[in-house]
Amino acid sequence: MGSRDDDGQNAEGQGYAADINSIREAQARIAPYVHKTPILSSTSINAIAGKQLFFKCECFQKAGAFKIRGASNSIFALDDIQAAKGVVTHSSGNHAAAVALAAKLRGIPAYIVIPENAPACKVENVNRYGGQVIWSDVTMESRESTAKKVQEETGAILIHPFNDKYTIRVVRVQYALNFWSKSLRSTQ
Repeated sequence: MGSRDDDGQNAEGQGYAADINSIREAQARIAPYVHKTPILSSTSINAIAGKQLFFKCECFQKAGAFKIRGASNSIFALDDIQAAKGVVTHSSGNHAAAVALAAKLRGIPAYIVIPENAPACKVENVNRYGGQVIWSDVTMESRESTAKKVQEETGAILIHPFNDKYTIRVVRVQYALNFWSKSLRSTQ
């Protein structure tokens, strides 16, 4: 497990850029917790597009979306002391469920700030994965301030829904590597 500071950054203060070592670390870190989802192509759609297209079928992923990759990488990068405090995020959808599930897999609390207009099915997913739902108003300002309040009260680590280097690294890089590997195989 790694170590992160309270704003979700690695304690060594590294930026968002991914190097080959961080890519390998992320792949190893999340491998036990995510599915290897298929990359498919469609002859019919390829003919319409006039190009070979590839579809990453993340609908088959745990939690039903690619967000579990970034959430798992972020949560399993925490050291045990940080993880014991739990995690907090704000989201009205798939990131919320992914953080709740990854936290459940790690055995830690997940505080999920959800706006009051979130779809019921998204809230049900968070509940099913054991996340503690905390309601906010619908504005981003309300979501962020509510998450900050939860963080101050609990000591939980923020897993930002879109601005966290552990999330960004694993999602972008894994897609690039998967598609690159698939396209190489299809041309051989």
